[in-house]
Amino acid sequence: STDAIALVEEIQKGEPLITASCKEHVIHLVRRLQEKLGEKEDHKFHLFKVLRAHILPLTNVAFNKSGSRFITGSYDRTCKIWDTASGEELRTLEGHGNVVYAIAFNNPYGDKIATGSFDKTCKLWSTETGKCYHTFRGHSAEIVCLSFNPQSTLVATGSMDTTAKLWDIEKGEEIVTLSGHSAEIIVLSFNTTGDRIITGSFDHTVAVWDVGTGR
Repeated sequence: STDAIALVEEIQKGEPLITASCKEHVIHLVRRLQEKLGEKEDHKFHLFKVLRAHILPLTNVAFNKSGSRFITGSYDRTCKIWDTASGEELRTLEGHGNVVYAIAFNNPYGDKIATGSFDKTCKLWSTETGKCYHTFRGHSAEIVCLSFNPQSTLVATGSMDTTAKLWDIEKGEEIVTLSGHSAEIIVLSFNTTGDRIITGSFDHTVAVWDVGTGR
């Protein structure tokens, strides 16, 4: 293995921040890193399973909180639910008229799944039965991202129409439209308390919204 002292002295030549006072600490860190790298044989990753999942390319994957189930979205217009341990396909969620692009479990609960599609709709499903509870209509272009709030009472969708929308899971109704971006919304996320949501757009900006008011 490379001598740690010689290595740090070499680094020191080009890095004036490594002073004599912290040199010993850096040497110690380098030695620990070398030990870790030497142990890497114990941490090999093994391919667990390869599943022939869809007839067309996949768009997205997501686990439930426990990791016992995962879902896959595809260009074949479906979302499939899988058992992680066995690799068995448990259910196919069919009903979208175009690519299923955005998918999510309502973690930590995991009893519902949301799918967002290029058909401009978002669907809410039962994980257990595969029943479609609601189809949320209102976007004028493809839905490319979505997220449940932490309480699992709302689902947010982001679209190529430059808006995001919040939907009531129980009623199946739109609550508010978040308008302000000048280009497509490609990512969104709730904070841990669920009272704020951030959206990221192709317009180079991030917006922070109040969930209660939509502003």
